[in-house]
Amino acid sequence: MDSLIAAAARALATGDALGALKRVALRDDPPALALRGIAMAQLGEHPVARDLLRRAIRSFGAGEELARARCVLAEAEVALAMRDFGGSPRALVTAAAQLDQHGDRANASHARLVAARRLLLLGRLAEAHEVMEPIDASALPPALAAVAHMTAAELALRALQCAPARAALARAHQAAYRAGIPALLAEVAEARASLDRPAARRFHQGEGQSLRLEEIESLLASGALVLDAGRRGFACAGAWLSLARRPILFALAHELAKAWPQDADRDALIAIAFRTRRPDETHRARLRVEIGRLRALLRDLAGIAPTARGFVLEPRVDSDVVVLEPPLAGDQAALLAVLSDGAAWSTSALALALGASQRTVQRALADLQAAGQVRAIGQARARRWLAPPLVDFTTILLLPASLPGA
Repeated sequence: MDSLIAAAARALATGDALGALKRVALRDDPPALALRGIAMAQLGEHPVARDLLRRAIRSFGAGEELARARCVLAEAEVALAMRDFGGSPRALVTAAAQLDQHGDRANASHARLVAARRLLLLGRLAEAHEVMEPIDASALPPALAAVAHMTAAELALRALQCAPARAALARAHQAAYRAGIPALLAEVAEARASLDRPAARRFHQGEGQSLRLEEIESLLASGALVLDAGRRGFACAGAWLSLARRPILFALAHELAKAWPQDADRDALIAIAFRTRRPDETHRARLRVEIGRLRALLRDLAGIAPTARGFVLEPRVDSDVVVLEPPLAGDQAALLAVLSDGAAWSTSALALALGASQRTVQRALADLQAAGQVRAIGQARARRWLAPPLVDFTTILLLPASLPGA
């Protein structure tokens, strides 16, 4: 490695992308192409960076397996920054194995961190946890250690384990401080601030209250019967009943829980579940059928008793019934939560992250664009979508698979 390449690499390690480019901007040899690609990525020029890294991968010879593996890792990180999930993660897995074989433990761990962060964005939390398990953050350089602790904190937050998340973020702050990279420090500070912002709304006997993540964790552990409108199901003392694929039953359960301890009016239940303002006997018969189905599903958690006016929810144990609403209302809440990271997303990446069809995402984006809540950049297949960061509250409960049992 010549002196200019070594100096550019040192500059990149400290986040000085312009200093690195001053040394290698006019060179086209494979190491220079790789360093130029990484520098352009740090400057936010992701398409240019990916092109340079691909040129570097093609230019390295057959005997330069380690250098190629490092370029594959850099390209995967650029794809992650571009929210491009179209490629297969197999190349990154292979690169991590090659880096391990050559004794480059730091970059092998880096490759696994990129894979884990990709899985997190897609809501595949169990797989992300498996990828993270072999990573020893204490053995990593400070910048990588900060990323590892941030990823661990994200996993803990998605599982609503606030104490481990706070501890991981404290370690991330210490590592970012040692690394001396301002952007990394700012990212850790933003993650720590999200813990103290409202994350959901609690409705109990008609009264609403904003809750932070730690308060939500305490509520779910309290033994109360909680209707989680974000995940669409009931939680009680560790038990979970999902109604996510039963929209009519969820609508009925939501109305019953909001009315508790009073009963819910029969006509109101019909209007919400069946979307009609003129109920007749067929609707009332159908309501009895759907209430019977909901009663059968809820039998271990609560009963549903008929009243003169309608139906009332009766918890099996002596506990309160609480409705937990997301911080954002509406069908596009999860979409806004994904976009709130400030990155530019393609519709295909959004569809993968949300588990929805691309056409559904396109329709939702069109509605949000008309309301001025998102904006598009680029044209045709290069079009990407952006939304301003949501700084008044944390959207962790709106993200894909955000809580256990989802």
